[in-house]
Amino acid sequence: MAFANKAQLISYPDSMGGDLKSLREALLRHFPGCFAGGVHILPPYPSSGDRGFAPIDYSEIDSRFGGWDDIAALGEIGPVMLDLMVNHVSRRSAYFRDFLEKGRASPYSGYFIDVSRIWPGGEPDPADLAAIFRRRELPYSDYELSSGERARVWTTFGHEDPSEQIDLDFESPEVMRMTIDTIAALRSRGVGALRLDAVGYIVKKQGTSCFFVEPEIWETMGRIREAALDLGMDLLPEVHAPLGIQRKLAEKGYWGYDFALPFLVLEALLSRSAAALASYLRDRPPGLFTTLDCHDGIPVKPDLDGLVDEAAARRVVDICLSRGANLSKIKSPAFASPGSFDVHQIRCALFSALGGDDDAHVAARAIQLFVPGIPQVYYVGLLAGSNDEEGAKRAGDGRAVNRHDYAMREIEEAAGRQVVRRVARLLRLRNECAAFDGRFSFRTAGESALELAWEKGPSRAVLAVDLRTREAIVTQSGAAGEEARWKA
Repeated sequence: MAFANKAQLISYPDSMGGDLKSLREALLRHFPGCFAGGVHILPPYPSSGDRGFAPIDYSEIDSRFGGWDDIAALGEIGPVMLDLMVNHVSRRSAYFRDFLEKGRASPYSGYFIDVSRIWPGGEPDPADLAAIFRRRELPYSDYELSSGERARVWTTFGHEDPSEQIDLDFESPEVMRMTIDTIAALRSRGVGALRLDAVGYIVKKQGTSCFFVEPEIWETMGRIREAALDLGMDLLPEVHAPLGIQRKLAEKGYWGYDFALPFLVLEALLSRSAAALASYLRDRPPGLFTTLDCHDGIPVKPDLDGLVDEAAARRVVDICLSRGANLSKIKSPAFASPGSFDVHQIRCALFSALGGDDDAHVAARAIQLFVPGIPQVYYVGLLAGSNDEEGAKRAGDGRAVNRHDYAMREIEEAAGRQVVRRVARLLRLRNECAAFDGRFSFRTAGESALELAWEKGPSRAVLAVDLRTREAIVTQSGAAGEEARWKA
């Protein structure tokens, strides 16, 4: 399946009405024609943690959400994309449970990375440890085997200690075979595309950051891509990295995420200046999915390294914090010195970050939809949701501030708001207007005005945004020469 050049929704399986059936009903009833590009369902499999990202078994859909028939029904709206947590599995998976029971005698013992493989003796070298791009305090966890022996294995992610997410060893042929078999099984279930979650961490090598280690990662990713393409599936690698890596992905024919765009759009609307955003649009890689918000947060480091100076980044972060945001931090010692800027992501609903301003929210979404790429719209952003600070407290996870679960009544109320109706109109334009398959251009007028235009034959769509007033105007012309101009 080749990704369609249409808007796509991203949602948890239970965040719009409680399950997959309700999600489909909500989209058909309130947002017809808005997501012809399909639906990306965040992990719907049985999981032991991280809201689905600690997968136990890919062969099932968690019964709380529905079943494979519900995934197929969503495919009637547009192609369905699911996640493959290529870097790790749950500690509750059959593979790791067998390892805990049988130790080195388990046929799955080679699936996991014993720390002694990286550092003989099992004690990490302090210099090597300092060089690792870390997402938790230590990149490994200790587990007790049934024999009483202790096993220290690699765990990139996880808030718990020991972690619920056990890294897989892609130096093992069995792990690659399991991955390819999983892709084939998901394809047989009608899944059209896969996001490769955390793929940048799959190569661990002594003396490196253990993130996007070249050239090894290209060989491993290449084998996964070859298997997927043979089955008619497309892949979307999820890689939070500076722009140079996104360029390399594009050069090698991979799709990628535009993780710089969310911050730059937010900064433009908060500062009333198009300077940083326009500079980025002039030198941006092709083949990107565009986002403004997601289940984790608005990316800052390392995605914006080299694009935004620290002072500008701090200004945006401070505004978001004043509006109820919280932050995720990079754990690497290189960012641990007093006063260092170590913000990985801003956890915040876009609508709240923009001060609850309807025009700013619509202008942000309009810019996203007009920037080249496949637009992926997060469900909270679609519904112009605000920060759920109580939800974050209940979950004990700062990311939950932008993960509100909507009842059907709440969805109906949100869909009736003018700000949401305005976004829905833009989504339909993005899906239906032939100009978006044509040639893109943009220009600035002074510091605070931005114009984005698409043209294909007689079809033309132009977005003019005044960042001072946050007003966005769309001008559209068609094959018959008719022209319409309206406030987005």
